[in-house]
Formats: sequence, structure tokens, C-alpha cells
Amino acid sequence: MRLGAHVRSDDDPIGAAEDLGADLLQMFVVDPQDRKMPAPKDHPDAERIRSSPIDVVVHSSYIINVASLNNRLRMPSRKAVEQQAKAAADLGAIGLVVHGGHLRDGEDAGEGFVNWRKLFERQADKGGFAVPIFIENTAGGDNAMARHLDAIERLWEQVGDFDDAGFCLDTCHAWAGGEDLVGIVERVKDITGRIDLVHLNNSRDEFDSGRDRHANLADGEIDNEVLVEVIRTAGAPVILETPGEGMADDLAYLREAL
Repeated sequence: MRLGAHVRSDDDPIGAAEDLGADLLQMFVVDPQDRKMPAPKDHPDAERIRSSPIDVVVHSSYIINVASLNNRLRMPSRKAVEQQAKAAADLGAIGLVVHGGHLRDGEDAGEGFVNWRKLFERQADKGGFAVPIFIENTAGGDNAMARHLDAIERLWEQVGDFDDAGFCLDTCHAWAGGEDLVGIVERVKDITGRIDLVHLNNSRDEFDSGRDRHANLADGEIDNEVLVEVIRTAGAPVILETPGEGMADDLAYLREAL
């Protein structure tokens, strides 16, 4: 089982991962609050990233929302997914994580799910995405596309037949979103048939809070035995997105527990 972490060192992500003893790392290729065109080949450590035995996952910008019914948000979001997937491929990444997105109050959720399908259909006409797109469940919002399992099921009815559509399960998001983590892997796989990546995070807040605030494994509201069981049963690479000061301890705990 590959255990890794989201590294916050933009200049030397491989060095940061090596210091942690991680098997893989997650990184951004642009400012997470920006949709600008990434320039991965200009990354100061690009060749080292590509040649390292440490696997790489890229997390897309947070402001991407391909489900949106607003053309001014949806259209640049589609382009950003394509560009950041290409940037991820240029770094040898195994996938691009993209949040499920959300709609505004009163909008038809069905249109949002169809917009996800259009993302993959339009890219299929160009030969598909450069890396798989790992759609991530999210923590809050009544109009979220991937907070609850019933919404994820509707989403997968639209995108599940595309080879480059994958799924990332975030444990803090599921907990905060009101989904019981006991048996969550089986319930997700019944819907998607796959889990390509696990974001293993504890939560600073209570169950069904709707708040996305990650905690180190020893400090949160989720039972650590439940978290360990998630990764045992998921059979997927694991990325920690926990606070940096406790991340090394989190990795050490997981290795011992497994």
C-alpha cells in the first residue's frame, strides 16, 4: 500500500516527500485559487519529479466548478481541467483530483450532473484527458454534486462509462458531509465500481457538520481504527492532507497500524 502526503513545498516537492518517507506525493501545478494556465515544464524541479520513484498526484485548483450553470464559471473550469491534466501528465502524475462542485440555490441538480458528462464528452473528442480525473467527494453545501452518496450515484450515471473518470474518497469530507465511514468503501464501490485514491484526513468537527477542516489522525473526531479500516478495504493509494506539523507522525502511525 502506497502512503503519501500533500506537500506544501512548491520549490522542492520531492525533497519534502523524501523527508517524510512518503511513497507518493500530492501537489498543485498552479495557485489553488487560480485558473491560470500552468507551466509545469518551467517547474524548477520538473525533471526530478518526473524521474523520481515517488509517485505524483496533482490536485486541481479549488475554484474549478465544471457543474456550474454559469457559463462564465463553467467554461473556464472545463479549460482549466484540461490544462491541469496536461500539466499533471507532463510531471508523470497518476491522476488529477477535481472537486465535485456545486450549484446555486434553486438550480436543477440534473443539469449539473449533465455538465460533468459534457466535460468528458468534449474531451473524448480530443482523445481524452492526459491523466485520469479523480472526482473527489466534498464536505458541505446542500447543492453539492458529490457530498452525499445519492448525489454521487447520479453523477456516476453520467460519467461512469468514461475510462478516464475516477474517484477520490476523502474521509474528512465524507464524515463532515454526513456519511458514515463504517462500510463507506463498499457503498462507494457499489456506486462507482472503483476508488482510485483516498484522502485520509481526520476532522476537527462533529459528524455532519458540513465543515471541511482537517485534523491530524490523533487529534480529530473520527476513530482512528475506522480510518485505518477505510484504507485497508479501499486498496488504493493514500494521501494525507493533515496539518503539516503532525504529518510525519500520521504516516508513522499508519505504517505501524497496517
